[in-house]
Amino acid sequence: MIRSMTGFGRCETVINGREITVEIKSVNHRYFEFSCRTPRSYGFLDDKLKNYVNSRVSRGKIDMLVSIGASDEEPCDVTVNHQLVSGYINAFDEISKKYGIPNDVSAVSLSRFPDVFTVHKAPEDEDQITADVLSAAKIAVDAFVAMRETEGEKMKEDILSRANTILSVVGEIEERSPQTVAEYEQRLMERIKQTLAENDVKVDEQRVLTEVAVFADKVAVAEETVRLRSHFDQLSKFLEYDEPVGRKIDFIIQEMNRESNTIGSKVQDAILAHKVVDIKSEIEKIREQVQNIE
Repeated sequence: MIRSMTGFGRCETVINGREITVEIKSVNHRYFEFSCRTPRSYGFLDDKLKNYVNSRVSRGKIDMLVSIGASDEEPCDVTVNHQLVSGYINAFDEISKKYGIPNDVSAVSLSRFPDVFTVHKAPEDEDQITADVLSAAKIAVDAFVAMRETEGEKMKEDILSRANTILSVVGEIEERSPQTVAEYEQRLMERIKQTLAENDVKVDEQRVLTEVAVFADKVAVAEETVRLRSHFDQLSKFLEYDEPVGRKIDFIIQEMNRESNTIGSKVQDAILAHKVVDIKSEIEKIREQVQNIE
C-alpha cells in the first residue's frame, strides 16, 4: 500500500501518573528529516524517538512535539533561601525608612521574587520515562501512518484513473499513426501527378514509394508507444508494493515524459499533436501526485 508523505497523529494519555502528549505531523521531503521538541530536561528522548519513527517512516519532513507532565507520585521538596529573603526584608526596611513610606512586605510578596524558593525533585527513572513516552508515541504514530495510508489510497486511485486515460489516448495514436502515412502518400501522389501532368511526364511510382517509406520511418511511434505501455505496467506494479516506492515511480514518470516528448517530436499530424499534449498534461498531473508519495 502506497502512503502519502503528509499526515498527522496525536496521543494524549496518562501513564504511571504522568500526563504525556505526543503530536506528529509531516510534509513532503526528498529524504527522512526528523525534528523533535521535548521538555528541556528530557533531551535523552530525542534519538530514541527518531529511531522509532524512522523504523515506521522512510521519507518526509517530520515534526514531533512531546509534552510531559509531572508525576503525581514523584516526591518534591521546596526549600527557602533564607539569606536571600533576609536581604530582601532589609532592603524593603531601608526603603521604607529613607522615603517615609509604609513597609507592607508580606510572605506572599516575597515569594514572587526570583530564587526565593528552590524546588528539589528526586532523580527520574530515564528508562521508565522512555518506555512511557514511546508507548504514547506508538499510538500517535499509528494514527499518523493510518492517515498517510488513507491519503495514499486516494492518490493511487487518481493515478490509475489518469493512467487509463493516457493508455486510451495512446491507443488512439497507434490507430491514427498508420493513417497519417496513407494520407501523406495520397497527398504526395496528387501533388506529383498534378505537377507532372502539366509537363506530360509519367509518375515514377518507385520514387514515390521510397519517399513514403522515408516518411513512415520518420513518423513511426510504435517503439515509443510500446515502451510507454511498459512503463505504465511497471507503474501499476509499483502501486501494489508494500514498501516505499515514491522514488521508483518518480523515475518511471521521467521515462514516460521522455517517450511522450519523442512521440511529440515525430508526429506530423495536428490531431496526433493534440493527443500528445493530452498525454503530457495527464503525466504532469501524475508527477505532481507522485511528489507526495513516500
